[in-house]
Amino acid sequence: MTPVSPPNPPTPSLTRRPPHTVLRHENRAVGTYVHRPRLPGTFAPGPYLHPVRTLGGVTVTGLRPAEHPARLGVSMAVPEVAGRDFRGGPDRLDPRGSQRHLSWLLRDPDGFVEELSWTAGGRHLLLERRTVAVRGLGAGCWALDFTSALTNVTGQEIGIGGAGGAGGFFWTVPPRPEPPHVFSADGEGGAAVHGRPADWLALATDDWTLVFAGATGDTRADPWCVRTGEHAGVGSALARRRPLPIAPADTVTRRIVTAVADGRLDRAAAARIAGQLSGKGAAV
Repeated sequence: MTPVSPPNPPTPSLTRRPPHTVLRHENRAVGTYVHRPRLPGTFAPGPYLHPVRTLGGVTVTGLRPAEHPARLGVSMAVPEVAGRDFRGGPDRLDPRGSQRHLSWLLRDPDGFVEELSWTAGGRHLLLERRTVAVRGLGAGCWALDFTSALTNVTGQEIGIGGAGGAGGFFWTVPPRPEPPHVFSADGEGGAAVHGRPADWLALATDDWTLVFAGATGDTRADPWCVRTGEHAGVGSALARRRPLPIAPADTVTRRIVTAVADGRLDRAAAARIAGQLSGKGAAV
């Protein structure tokens, strides 16, 4: 990726598509990143990736499902920062926060580095450096490498997450008649995987398979949030039973690498790919 100067702000329009970046792998469009989204006024705005596709063109992200319209493709889905609402919705009364695009530090067809401001009530809470890159993994498979580095700029300790923990990277999948099959290195089924750390986990359907892996020790220590029913998807939870504290000027960094494959992969194939994603061997 090569450095570029920040683009001029686009002229607002209600008729054209929100400003976006198309990500490519070997000249195939595999993802679209919307950095200045247009959402209903009750929802907290934040950039997201949608659609994301397999190399065969199958869409593997969902956007604003009816039963959970705050879910935005692939995004940083943190419900609260410093007690302020960063999710929004018709039942949320607090002033809404926003993840606001500031500038591009790098921007190429295979990825970008972006700076964002997390603000609420006119107060700047977090400065995020977000890095997203496309990686090749061989025939029929590619990987989305997503890193978020969140720096506390308030001058005092703050908490991120929700009252019940959770919050962080989340990948919403499209609705399906049958829920995806979920498994990890340590177990099979939602009950065996949800709320527990694992080096990797997979969601598999007849049309596609997603293999998620934490690429740092801190990321691998976080529990997975797995939903296979309504608003199905996978997240990596920054917080557990309570918000995660961040001291003034400290930075919390998490990195998730996700393999996107056509068709259904079995456990052995998913484990081999997971080893490539995390840079370490994966047990079957």
